[in-house]
Amino acid sequence: MKKIVTFGEIMLRLATPGYLRFHQASEFEATYGGGESNVAVSLANYGMNAEFVTRLPQNDIGDAAIKRLRSYNVGTENIVIGGDRLGIYFLETGAVSRGSKVVYDRANSAIAEIQPGMVNWKAVFADAQWFHWTGITPALSQGAADALKEALSVAKEMGITVSCDLNYRAKLWKYGKACHEVMPDLVALTDIVLGNEEDAEMALHIKPDGVDVTGGHVDGEAYLSVSKKIMEKFPRVKKVITTLRGSINANHNTWEGVLYDGEQLFKSARKYDITHIVDRVGGGDSFMGGLICGLINFAGDDQKALDFAVAASCLKHTIKGDFNLVTIEEVLKLMGGDASGRVAR
Repeated sequence: MKKIVTFGEIMLRLATPGYLRFHQASEFEATYGGGESNVAVSLANYGMNAEFVTRLPQNDIGDAAIKRLRSYNVGTENIVIGGDRLGIYFLETGAVSRGSKVVYDRANSAIAEIQPGMVNWKAVFADAQWFHWTGITPALSQGAADALKEALSVAKEMGITVSCDLNYRAKLWKYGKACHEVMPDLVALTDIVLGNEEDAEMALHIKPDGVDVTGGHVDGEAYLSVSKKIMEKFPRVKKVITTLRGSINANHNTWEGVLYDGEQLFKSARKYDITHIVDRVGGGDSFMGGLICGLINFAGDDQKALDFAVAASCLKHTIKGDFNLVTIEEVLKLMGGDASGRVAR
């Protein structure tokens, strides 16, 4: 099986236990996570050949991150060793009307100091069929953006399918470039785009027709207008997808998605009512992992691929940590309508 490569930052995640606030916590729960590594773990759990590329420091914490990835059968052969530190993010999990909070401590991390030429992309892609990136990586530094552009150029040259999650993060763009100055050149080399209206506006300067993205309501027709504009501006893009999250409160969300293939707008067959969220961090990454798996395994059936992605990410909301630790069989069971949660004996 040809591999799927993801590229970005993995961080040490330090979360307060339960629903404690930062100032209440006397200890933190340590795990690892990050957008692109989360996608790789999802794919590996589905039995697919997934590899994660990053840059990590040569110390015990960097080694621990690699061992965690390997424990989920994610390939780490092309991780670059160098730099002084692993990025960290702190998580305070919200409840009911109090939202979750994330505090980043990732400045000058090993991946933020990466430069073009540090990764041998032709060797990485020699046996690859797919490359996935997110808008988080080019937000880290000019070097990270340049290294990503180098990867995309090689992927294009080698005929590899490319997907991205636009993932606009306002707190990360601090090195002198605005998101909309960097992202268009990268999206121009991409085939599959995941992102909502706000992502499209901030990253690509594409605004939905007649909708205020700050209103918090995602409308299907508005999304269709964004999808069409993305495809008009970026001719290489073949599919545009978004997740539709209805946030009733921090513990209760509705969850669905749409996919536009240039001709038809597909809407997920089911709208999930997630009433008791365990952990929503990594929800979008679990959707992307499910989507890549679906588009490869159900090639030609965009409806089934979309339904698989929505069901996979629905299940992620029941799992602590960034990673979506579910199997294909569990996703297909939920897709089939069994949401009973009965004990399997």
